[in-house]
Amino acid sequence: MPKSMFLNMIKDEMYQLRYSKRSIEAYLKWISSYIHFHQKKHPNLMHDKEVEAFLSHLVLELDVAASTQKSALNALVFLYRDIIRQPLNFKLSFIKSTRQQKLPIVLTTDEVRNLLAVVNAQYKLAVSILYASGLRLMECMRLRVQDIDFDFKSIRVWHGKGGKHRVVTLADELIPTLQQQITVVKQYLDADLLNPEYSGVYLPHRLRLKFKNANRSIQWQYVFASRQLSKDPEDQSLRRHHIDGSTVQKAIRHAAKKASIPKTVTPHTLRHFLKNASLHFSLRAILRMFKFSSRQICATHLLQSGADIRTVQDQLGHSDLRTTQIYTHILQRGGNSVVSPLSRL
Repeated sequence: MPKSMFLNMIKDEMYQLRYSKRSIEAYLKWISSYIHFHQKKHPNLMHDKEVEAFLSHLVLELDVAASTQKSALNALVFLYRDIIRQPLNFKLSFIKSTRQQKLPIVLTTDEVRNLLAVVNAQYKLAVSILYASGLRLMECMRLRVQDIDFDFKSIRVWHGKGGKHRVVTLADELIPTLQQQITVVKQYLDADLLNPEYSGVYLPHRLRLKFKNANRSIQWQYVFASRQLSKDPEDQSLRRHHIDGSTVQKAIRHAAKKASIPKTVTPHTLRHFLKNASLHFSLRAILRMFKFSSRQICATHLLQSGADIRTVQDQLGHSDLRTTQIYTHILQRGGNSVVSPLSRL
């Protein structure tokens, strides 16, 4: 909790605007750094020139990467646009970072096999999904039970980087372990429902109003639920959140050291195997794919039985072939044509 009343006010405002916990922490860090850089001068008394000086300082004195400088800029743009209500000039003049991005570190198949063999059993499933499905760390941590589709061997990722949704492959090898994990989550939920102080799992935005009992249903529980209940920083409600991503990071670092892998291994390192294999769909396509009506089930089963796509188009009266092709994505992209790298280990 920030000591400054001003920073606390910003924190509360960001929660009201539905910013994520990580975004709030990052923005508060940069706003605090900006204020301290200018000898604790209040942002109300500063504007474009002071922002330019701070952003240039990050490059000249701290040699930050372009992405880091951009993160600081985003925080200050938010500060002046949504808090101070005096937006910054669109043409700020500051020294931009030219530091080159680091080359990606890629593990060999043997190194991945050795890593998975020694990683802490408590985190092995999460680490395996990072590798097998190409998920980002927090995408994996935020998975809900209903995001796992065992029938089509796929995982739905909602609000990934850039707010995008996509569907990725679920490796056959992980299905039994995932089912066991969901059983554990169900046991957690059964115990939580007996606790009169339990407020249900966190639901984003207006979903908590639209689906009033969803926060107590198994479908909305986190797959990687924490072993302990905790207070929601937004409203101090008692909830069961997902495990902390930093614990998975530490488990991967420890496993890499134990496996004698002479590389810096992070959760993102495992993602490099599937960077080009993750399958992206529009929200409309995903909604069509997974909210089946009887017509949609018919289309899918016709294709499964070997019917020609033109025949299915005529059968369902689709004027555009692209509408019919949506169902081929389910069969070909969910888990049948894209083979997870985990299956090749």
